[in-house]
Amino acid sequence: MAMPVECLFCGIAAGDVPATIVLDEEQVVAFLDVRPVFKGHVLVVPRAHHVTFPDLPVPLVEPLLVAAQRVAGAVVEGLGAQGSFVAMNNVVSQSVPHLHVHVVPRTKGDGLRGFFWPRHKYDDDAEREAFGVRIRHALA
Repeated sequence: MAMPVECLFCGIAAGDVPATIVLDEEQVVAFLDVRPVFKGHVLVVPRAHHVTFPDLPVPLVEPLLVAAQRVAGAVVEGLGAQGSFVAMNNVVSQSVPHLHVHVVPRTKGDGLRGFFWPRHKYDDDAEREAFGVRIRHALA
């Protein structure tokens, strides 16, 4: 997929936009987020422009996730974090429309609590199962 002129992350991956790169590989690049949740917050992105995880071609899934896994270990080892939070958004809350995996270093008592969105319970087991059926059908 061609790089959109306005894509910040494509510019970083191409080396045209300055960033603090922490991992530079053939298909993936990782760099520090300029608006970190905590210091050491890394964004792992495919070099090729893909907007969401469902858009990512299957051959790129492994390199992206392996890189995110390595970065998750690196923030623990390199920063003395006790763990990490690894996540990606698809469209909603995705401030840059280029797929990216957040790897955020975590320590007990760091103040990050739970998830940032409201929880909604299912009305009953039947409703929960109906959602499961819909997702299973979409995956088939």
